[in-house]
Amino acid sequence: MNRGKRTPSHPGGILSRLYMAPLDLTVTGLAETLGVSRKTVSKLVNERGSVSPDMALRLSRAFRTTPELWLNLQQAFDLWHATRASGDWKKIPCVAA
Repeated sequence: MNRGKRTPSHPGGILSRLYMAPLDLTVTGLAETLGVSRKTVSKLVNERGSVSPDMALRLSRAFRTTPELWLNLQQAFDLWHATRASGDWKKIPCVAA
């Protein structure tokens, strides 16, 4: 499993750089738009939180994207880190033919 050497971008960083900055959106403004707390958005854009299915739906509606975009970004980020966090998963034998 070669997932690349570069860490995938956190969805919160992408949200901040590619969506919020060009639209001059603040954390507070986006939180109000999404109907969530300021803390929730702050955690996400500061890369301390993750995108849930509910948040993916909210972001997709607000920015005319798909929920799959946000969930795929989160999944790529999580999987990249999981493959490097521990080698225990490499010890599992293959049972499929």
